[in-house]
Amino acid sequence: MSRIAFLFPGQGAQHVGMGKAIAERYPAAARLFEQANEILGYDLAKLCFEGPAEELDSTVISQPAIFVASLAALEKLRTDSPDVVLACEMAAGLSLGEYTALVFSGAMSFEEGLRVVQQRGQAMQDAADATPSGMVSMLLLDIPKVEEICQQASSAGILQIANYLCPGNTVVSGVNAACEQAAELADAAGGRAVPLAVAGAFHTSIMEPADQRLAEALASVEMKSPEIPVYSNVDAQTHSDPAALKDILVRQVISPVRWEDSIRAMLDAGIDEFYEIGPGKVLTGLLKRISRKTPCTVVNDS
Repeated sequence: MSRIAFLFPGQGAQHVGMGKAIAERYPAAARLFEQANEILGYDLAKLCFEGPAEELDSTVISQPAIFVASLAALEKLRTDSPDVVLACEMAAGLSLGEYTALVFSGAMSFEEGLRVVQQRGQAMQDAADATPSGMVSMLLLDIPKVEEICQQASSAGILQIANYLCPGNTVVSGVNAACEQAAELADAAGGRAVPLAVAGAFHTSIMEPADQRLAEALASVEMKSPEIPVYSNVDAQTHSDPAALKDILVRQVISPVRWEDSIRAMLDAGIDEFYEIGPGKVLTGLLKRISRKTPCTVVNDS
């Protein structure tokens, strides 16, 4: 029998209409959206199902939206294939998705997880507003070349590697001038630079005001030891101590995401089948660049 792990998407996976078909067909998923509306104090379901896209794409809305839509997709899988959910041995989530993974693992409740994600999104939006900044995918370049580009472009301001996603796809993050310079250097080096539609330089020191606010938000959360291992974005390792989990979630906001290392760690641990649960299929695409033959089933509205 396959050894299964679940993957949960991060910011950028949102799209208008996400979760609508699932909420219409699966009562447990519909209840999650109803709970979310009450907890957040606004109609998240309407924004997910109908938009407008500009509002859904804002950091303060998209983070809770993806979190809830992903857990709604999990309810679809739980209804249709309960044995798969019971067989899941490990989990990981990309940035925001780590919160979804921790809720799935039993480390925190849906309600507390959603409240923290709401505050995380607001804190990151505020930090981004304070310093005009962004993120750029550096494609077709190896990590040493991206590091060299970061060093050169840093003359224009803060620029750091934010995401180690898969071979040939590394994301840099920093002030706008440095991002623009990095894009030019990437093109000159034979790579391809793709600016990302995000509010600011996530996973860098520019987010430091957000990590302090996140620490305050997490202080009152009842965190438990996960029932299955959840791989951390910060160090690609698993953690069982609740205090350590909180600490690593705070560090995650200003630390690079080690996604490729997390996937490889799960493969090395014997995982041979993945499920991407939530909107989009970005994580499936990344997996194919890391381990082409490892199957990944996408669980969302489609």
